[in-house]
Amino acid sequence: MSKTVDLPRRGFLGAAAVTLATAPFGLPQAARAQTGVSKAPALPLTTPGTHASFAPVKQVNAGVLNIGYAEAGPATGPVALLLHGWPYDIHSFVDVAPLLAARGYRVIIPHLRGFGSTSFLSADTMRNGQPVAIAADMIALMDALNIRNAVVAGFDWGARTADIMAAIWPDRCRGLVAVSGYLIGSQAAGKQPLPPEAELQWWYQFYFSTDRGRAGYQKYTHQFARLIWKLASPQWQFDDATFNRSAAAFDNPDHVEITIHNYRWRQGLASGEARFDDLEKRLATAPAIGVPTITIEGDANGAPHPEPSAYASKFTGRYEHRELTGGIGHNPPQEAPTAFAQAVLDVDRR
Repeated sequence: MSKTVDLPRRGFLGAAAVTLATAPFGLPQAARAQTGVSKAPALPLTTPGTHASFAPVKQVNAGVLNIGYAEAGPATGPVALLLHGWPYDIHSFVDVAPLLAARGYRVIIPHLRGFGSTSFLSADTMRNGQPVAIAADMIALMDALNIRNAVVAGFDWGARTADIMAAIWPDRCRGLVAVSGYLIGSQAAGKQPLPPEAELQWWYQFYFSTDRGRAGYQKYTHQFARLIWKLASPQWQFDDATFNRSAAAFDNPDHVEITIHNYRWRQGLASGEARFDDLEKRLATAPAIGVPTITIEGDANGAPHPEPSAYASKFTGRYEHRELTGGIGHNPPQEAPTAFAQAVLDVDRR
């Protein structure tokens, strides 16, 4: 895959043989010894696909939404907020949640706006896919559930959301796990052209900028999502049952509108909401993230993503990067659940 993808443009975004290559960097050597991420006791290896379902999804009014979320673990435990990407859903964490719950964590896994049972409280609310709006949803969810802070972990849209939360509301994030690292961008950055090979990887974004693309995604939502899964994780041999569990979340009546708006907003082809303008100005400066962080990359990620060296300096607190080997693609929590859960535990190690 191309190594020329600009940092703000990354948009998508295991097996028993998974190994971890860890490389703390971005801090002076003296600081690393004092602030590097320590390790929690190792988790037992869980084979991907061991679990297939959660307890019944709960619902809560939060901000402009009624948010559906899965929950596991003790109500009084430290919180892990796990955020899925596009086009995925809460089942990306179906094997991660029991591992964290067994270690005493209260695990919260919400359907993002436009997915699953999450719905807008008003028909008049803009169906806004702006990344900062999704981050604001998660802060509203934490408020609604009386959660003061959490380890926030995600991939794809979920990683971007987690990055924004850590940058803008660091007091609400006790730790960050972000697949593909620093994904905060802006409309100005999204308008910058890339070399042709890199632009090719963004074909779906350009497709969504057209009326034909919107109509195509509306008509072939499930087929489109399956194709993205295959391209983003070319070595992941998921079965129909696994895909279909997640694909049901794409039948949300707002899913297409949120998806199209998200990608059009990134290119400056759609406006966001004025209430987020001040936050967007802050995000456009590419603010550093100071909360303890572990970034993750799969060695077979077929989606556009930056090289770790391109974003290491954006993390100014305790920091470590981990590469997951063995054919892990774009969806590490589902392809390599033990490694992903271990990162959540390790980043929260005090």
